[in-house]
Amino acid sequence: MPGRIQSVERAAAILRLLASGPRQLGVVELAEALRLPKATVHGILQTLQHVGFVEQERTGGKYRLGATLLHLGNSYLDVNELRTRALNWADSLASRARESVRIGSLHEGQVLVVHHVFRPDDSLQTLDVGGLLPVHASALGKVLLAFDLQADALMADLDTKSYTRRTIASKEELAADLDLVKARGWAADVEELIEGEASVAAPIRDDRTVVVGAIGISGAIERVCDGEGRPRTDLVAAVRDAARAVSRDLGARRW
Repeated sequence: MPGRIQSVERAAAILRLLASGPRQLGVVELAEALRLPKATVHGILQTLQHVGFVEQERTGGKYRLGATLLHLGNSYLDVNELRTRALNWADSLASRARESVRIGSLHEGQVLVVHHVFRPDDSLQTLDVGGLLPVHASALGKVLLAFDLQADALMADLDTKSYTRRTIASKEELAADLDLVKARGWAADVEELIEGEASVAAPIRDDRTVVVGAIGISGAIERVCDGEGRPRTDLVAAVRDAARAVSRDLGARRW
């Protein structure tokens, strides 16, 4: 059996670095991070630039991900059944809740945002499709972690980094919170990822009743939560209704 191709692995490592952190890095920064010769990194970058996977700034000379990768990513998302089945229900939820809606699935221990509907107003918003969220500090992540069949293994390797003073950084506290998620069928984070923001999410199941994704809303805490700082019951109901609808479209027989 043929072995792995080292140059491909190195190119993938460069792309992962450019997809995280400051998003724009120079040859020296990449070489130091990967512990590779600058000449090697520069050669790989030139090839990646040639095929459109990276772009180089005109001033400064740093590199960033190229537009070709975005097109490839969108092609993957277009054939992703979870996203396809949820499109209309996500739009409906955004209209009903008057908040932004995201759909996510587990990817290498994080939440991959596969669809994002903007809050239906004229405010400036950033598209999150393709972004990654921490599983322990987001409502989408808590849902996916609580119902995942390999949750114990994920928890063992989980880095419970604190993002705000309200982030659950203790694995014991997180486990207790996940038990609550399983018992009530939905999850919330109130300023655990971003100060001033709250989110609510519920699981999406397929025809085997396996949780394959999550759908949720997020917005300013004063809109999403009641006067006591708890998620509004009408918004929780709206999210759960949307999750049930997507699940039915995926073939789930019972909810």
